[in-house]
Amino acid sequence: MNRTIVISILSLVCMINNGKAQSSFFTMDDTLRGSITAERAWWDLTFYKLQIKVDPDKKAISGSNEIRYKVLKTSNVMQIDLQPPLEISKIEQNGETLEYQKKGQNAYFVTLKSPQNPGDQKSITVWYSGKPREARNAPWDGGFSWKEHDGGKPFVATSCQGLGASAWWPCKDHMYDEPDSMAISVTVPEGLMDVSNGRLRKVSTNKDGSNTYDWFVKNPINNYGVNVNIADYASWSDTLHGEKGVLTLDFFVLPENLKKAKVHFQQAKSTIRAFEYWFGPYPFYEDGYKLVEVPYLGMEHQSSVTYGNKYKNGYLGMDLSFTGWGKKWDFIIVHESGHEWFANNITYSDAADMWIHEGFTNYSECLYIEYYYGKEAGAEYARGLRKSIQNDRPIVGQYNVNNEGSSDMYNKGANMLHTIRQIVDNDSLWREILRGLNRDFYHQVVSGAQIEAYMIEKSGKNLQKVFDQYLRDVRIPVLEYKFSKKGKLSYRWSNCVDGFNMPIKIEVKSGEYAFIYPETSWKTSPCEGKKGDTITADKNFYVKYDKQ
Repeated sequence: MNRTIVISILSLVCMINNGKAQSSFFTMDDTLRGSITAERAWWDLTFYKLQIKVDPDKKAISGSNEIRYKVLKTSNVMQIDLQPPLEISKIEQNGETLEYQKKGQNAYFVTLKSPQNPGDQKSITVWYSGKPREARNAPWDGGFSWKEHDGGKPFVATSCQGLGASAWWPCKDHMYDEPDSMAISVTVPEGLMDVSNGRLRKVSTNKDGSNTYDWFVKNPINNYGVNVNIADYASWSDTLHGEKGVLTLDFFVLPENLKKAKVHFQQAKSTIRAFEYWFGPYPFYEDGYKLVEVPYLGMEHQSSVTYGNKYKNGYLGMDLSFTGWGKKWDFIIVHESGHEWFANNITYSDAADMWIHEGFTNYSECLYIEYYYGKEAGAEYARGLRKSIQNDRPIVGQYNVNNEGSSDMYNKGANMLHTIRQIVDNDSLWREILRGLNRDFYHQVVSGAQIEAYMIEKSGKNLQKVFDQYLRDVRIPVLEYKFSKKGKLSYRWSNCVDGFNMPIKIEVKSGEYAFIYPETSWKTSPCEGKKGDTITADKNFYVKYDKQ
């Protein structure tokens, strides 16, 4: 495919993906969704028991969610989120029906009757039903995908990153608070199977011929990582001997794709091996790893990674780096599995810091290539991703309004990390930082500021201006340089944030590089040359150059 056409397609995808993020106008619904309101802050979520029945013929669902929590401070009004056209029919606590008031489109404020004393363990149950939002362009514009396979059999799946889990089930729909564990019970028509997160505990056959699949997630899980996948699946199992022992691998595909899937999905093993090397143990051994075919491209649902890349290497057969390296592996298997470490293990606390998920996971593609094809191959892939960087808006969005930053969080985020690796200039230390992130923030919800501070501390490098430049500014820094009549090299940074002081390597002899330390005012180096000479800088730094 023509490269210009590919870039145009990717740009369109990014625009669709960001939606509201393109606007600086925010509504009350944005604030209710994106902030830790007083009605959220007083209680700590501990457990969900989600039970739903799915009717593919009517494109409808019904069910309940028991929400268990610990009281942190006294209050009697709780915010629960559910998006239309779904409606709440009843809310109970201790067998008593509770009153609630809807604010905006999605937030329900529930008035509790019993005393809520700090330290108490409580629960409420919410009943709801309706026809959930149908995905327009999953996974970017998500909801329920109602498709068919093999002559009309239902092929159904959920995806709700950005949109929010409240698009299909009532919950505390903010990323800052996760349940410690979760039960998911899904009832589907006869002849169909549901695959959700965690491990399957039981399958029950009901009087009407329907089947109920009971799944249990032992680990904390973010809301958008919860999923339902329904089809007449074929399945098989495997194991991987990893850093924490034996990891179970389970695969669910449409029966017509079983033969090719058994070959193609072997890439899941190679992916986990590479990422355990770079990031540490797979974070959810207790819940296992599943790869599940769905009727859309795919997403990072925790322990239930979804796949729809048509059994092709690359991104639907395309190499997003234009280097050739991207066609040696399946983009969706590698990228979405990488999110098990960055998104599901380490989770952002505000959508403005979504780069924690996407920047690191995009960079994981480079590390996958490096693990199997060598360091220069991974670096070449990273540099190739620069062709799709738009530099349209900052990568960090606006806080407390459920606002994502620029889609550059993917490719530019990866190149920021690749640049920082050059600054650290110690591959063993760099790997330890990546593994340390997943160890020290294991199963935690974090802010971007925490990740930045950690990398600064562990690297021993002053990286704050680097983060400010690449995350909060749209400009690519320019290294200006010149040689004097006497042959002395002078240089400075321009087109950058105030105080930008990133060191950079330049070639001092053929094939030999050394650091210089530019700032925003001119500095002179002991390097000598003659007027008219040019310098060669390490191309792994994501910068531009301007000979004065």
